[in-house]
Amino acid sequence: MQADTYRIATFAAPLSRDGPGLLLRDLQRGDDPQIAAITDVITHLDPDVLILTDFDYDQDLIALRAFADRFNPGYPHLFALRPNAGLATGLDLDGNGRLGDARDAQGYGRFAGDGGMAIMSRFAVLDDQVTDISMTLWRDLPGATLPQMDGVSFLDPAAQDVLRLSSTAHWIVPIALPDGAPLSVMAFSATPPVFDGPEDMNGLRNRDELRLWEVVLSGAYGPAPDSFVVAGNANLDPQDGDGFSDAMTAFLQNPLLQDALPGQATADWPEDGPGDLRVSYVLPSADWTVSGAGVFWPAPDDPDRALIGDDGLAAGPHRIVWVDITRW
Repeated sequence: MQADTYRIATFAAPLSRDGPGLLLRDLQRGDDPQIAAITDVITHLDPDVLILTDFDYDQDLIALRAFADRFNPGYPHLFALRPNAGLATGLDLDGNGRLGDARDAQGYGRFAGDGGMAIMSRFAVLDDQVTDISMTLWRDLPGATLPQMDGVSFLDPAAQDVLRLSSTAHWIVPIALPDGAPLSVMAFSATPPVFDGPEDMNGLRNRDELRLWEVVLSGAYGPAPDSFVVAGNANLDPQDGDGFSDAMTAFLQNPLLQDALPGQATADWPEDGPGDLRVSYVLPSADWTVSGAGVFWPAPDDPDRALIGDDGLAAGPHRIVWVDITRW
């Protein structure tokens, strides 16, 4: 008997715009070369479940449906919730003396829904079984490390009372597979561990956003999912770049999950900047058999290179990451 194989992918494709509704505008116009390149890459890889980690949210998922309609076969099952990105706190979180800046939101964002997450699936999303832990306060994470300046908390009590840990979101989304138990997609997109000051607020938050999954897998928030995949943009390389690399290294060694792509970079940034880093991940639980995996990064002489352009940036600096899993 042939076992079913499922391709799970994540893509930090740049599907965010400068204001609400502009992504839908660009999708409807149909002449945006970057959207066309992103569509071509996804079509080429043809995942069964795709987690997008830079997709503007609107309440009725109009933009997400417009994007999903670009594919044949399509993605009849869509999921997104309002992210923390751009959600106003009413506080001066970055301490610059002004209110309402992008850095004063729950997660960096110029408007509510800016750069959220979305899931497109060929299989039914069990909406009534979704667990959204995006509202967890940072201070409430067991073992949380909040930023300090000169031995004093950088976040005053009012900020600690409202600031959520998730800069975008943390979702556990069960998806009904045709051959057995659901697959729980543990999706997230963490803040970059840069663009802050000596208090290292973003670096510490980035580490704790990853640690939130460790806490979930430990059973601290109730029974951990049986069959799962952790997928999204951790914005953290286990060896290079800024941030607490050792936290990523430790997470990849968790015996409950498996890493099919050790050492492969997933983002093409300038060498005089961050350089090529591994920041996006698809990590299945240990009960799955991995039958294939990859980062779509064709060489300059590969015919598939045309999909990402001569400079490799037609679909943005991030690469789509995929893993094929089977139950046997």
